[in-house]
Amino acid sequence: MFHNRPNQPNSRNGQKMFRRLVVDGSLIAAVTATGLVATVKAQVAAPMNSSASVGEKVANTPSTQSPAAVVAAATSQPDDRYRIGPGDVLDIRIFNRPNLSRDAVRVEGNGMIRMPLIDTEIQAACKTEGELAGEISRSYIKYYKNPQVDVFIKEYHSKQVAVIGAVNEQSRFELQRRIRLLELLTFAKGPSTKAGQTINIIHAPPSLACQNPEAANQDPTKAFVSYKLSETMQGDPLANPYIEPGDIITIPEAAQIYVVGNVLSPLTIPLREPITITRAVAMAGGVKQDTKKDKIRIVRQEPGTATKREIFVDLSAIEKKRAEDVALLPNDIVDVPLSGGKSFMRSLLGGVVPNIAGLPTRVIP
Repeated sequence: MFHNRPNQPNSRNGQKMFRRLVVDGSLIAAVTATGLVATVKAQVAAPMNSSASVGEKVANTPSTQSPAAVVAAATSQPDDRYRIGPGDVLDIRIFNRPNLSRDAVRVEGNGMIRMPLIDTEIQAACKTEGELAGEISRSYIKYYKNPQVDVFIKEYHSKQVAVIGAVNEQSRFELQRRIRLLELLTFAKGPSTKAGQTINIIHAPPSLACQNPEAANQDPTKAFVSYKLSETMQGDPLANPYIEPGDIITIPEAAQIYVVGNVLSPLTIPLREPITITRAVAMAGGVKQDTKKDKIRIVRQEPGTATKREIFVDLSAIEKKRAEDVALLPNDIVDVPLSGGKSFMRSLLGGVVPNIAGLPTRVIP
């Protein structure tokens, strides 16, 4: 027994170290459950490396993002939730309080609604369904303990936009969510064949300041914005903005040229890109026989005036590359004539034959 006594302090020290390891292990396990184990492990491991400098300890400690930074990052994301506006119709349900619940509550033009027992108006505009429910619940706290309120949008009327011009289906649309320009065009069934090269958005001023706080100080010249239609159709983010309530989207028709006379298919051609006279005649199916190709006539109206002038073009010379192909301008009329007397005969027959075909047929016995 006496020989073992000198060793007792060592055994006691061993027991203390064991208990310390157990405590440290429990601490690490508890911290791991809270998601902070990386920081704690770095702090526990640092003393084990006595040669490490203070700067190295700081560098080896992983950086953690503060809760405020996390919240800021989350709130910086775009909010696509629908926000109530004037004209919307709401259903408001208060649990176990049917006398306070209301159906078909219309939001007034000033964005306010009224509820039983509440003396003042409640602002509904610019709030989501959940935000308005919370506002109503807080208003009833002085009457009831923990009132449970639900708000549902029954009818959407506050966010109307219109698409007009050279689209396949002009219409007004009531938005129930945020939508970009290109997606809205798909609901209008896309641009028509007469569409030009641009698409315009006319921004209406918001009826309430809270709907768009920046609009109050916005330059009036920015109320009209124009984009290239081709870039919008390609989904270019710079030409595909979000649509705001009250916006009017218009696609102007392209300037046109007209091909008439002795061609297979007289037609109107939208001038979306430069077109020469040979291309215009080709788009009309080409010339018919007996065409006087050296006297193709272009009737052109001078810009800003009512004066018209005639330009005669030799189509045969252009085809043989002896003359320059003429570029057409907006509203040009290309008239392809018949040659001499054949023109008279064909026009005569063209007027007589249809009249004969319309006469009744009688049988001679």
